[in-house]
Amino acid sequence: MKTNNQRPTEAQCKATLNSVADALYVIGGKWKLRISVALRDGNQRFNGLQRLVTEISARVLSNELKELELNGFVRRNVFTGTPVSIEYELTDYSDTLSDVLRSLSEWGAMHKEKIKQGLHDMQAVEN
Repeated sequence: MKTNNQRPTEAQCKATLNSVADALYVIGGKWKLRISVALRDGNQRFNGLQRLVTEISARVLSNELKELELNGFVRRNVFTGTPVSIEYELTDYSDTLSDVLRSLSEWGAMHKEKIKQGLHDMQAVEN
């Protein structure tokens, strides 16, 4: 991370690398952030989440929800009725990801447009 046009020290670089590695360990992978986004609109039951987060298997969704719960991002609520129902909801701590999700969403949209424009430019050159 550069500040005041100075190169970071080796210690600062290592600290940044470790912080990024820690963050990616907790929220990395294909599914965790997508599950978090799916829960932003409100509590969901397991099958509802599986419909929203397309292409995820039940086994993977179950494992990802357990990891999100262990890391304090998701709460599992069990309602003892007949039949028993389980809902998943985001915790207040999950709000700490709001800026990350917004930035990733904006960057993803920008990158997609860049790639589309690049393909459009390449097709124009070929014609």
